[in-house]
Amino acid sequence: MTKQKLTYTEAVAELETILADLESNSEVNMDLIAEKVKRAAVLMDFCKKQLHELDEELEKMMAGLDV
Repeated sequence: MTKQKLTYTEAVAELETILADLESNSEVNMDLIAEKVKRAAVLMDFCKKQLHELDEELEKMMAGLDV
């Protein structure tokens, strides 16, 4: 089975879904909340790394434009 690579947009969408689920759920299921918070932490770390990589790429491009 091929593992599909997660995109930044997909990660943000999943984070928004997790947040909406947590906000709209009146039941306190600690196991479910813990699972969602762990997944959210993984997604936030992924997004942070993606933004850092993009920032580095943009800085390299901008440095190349300086003449």
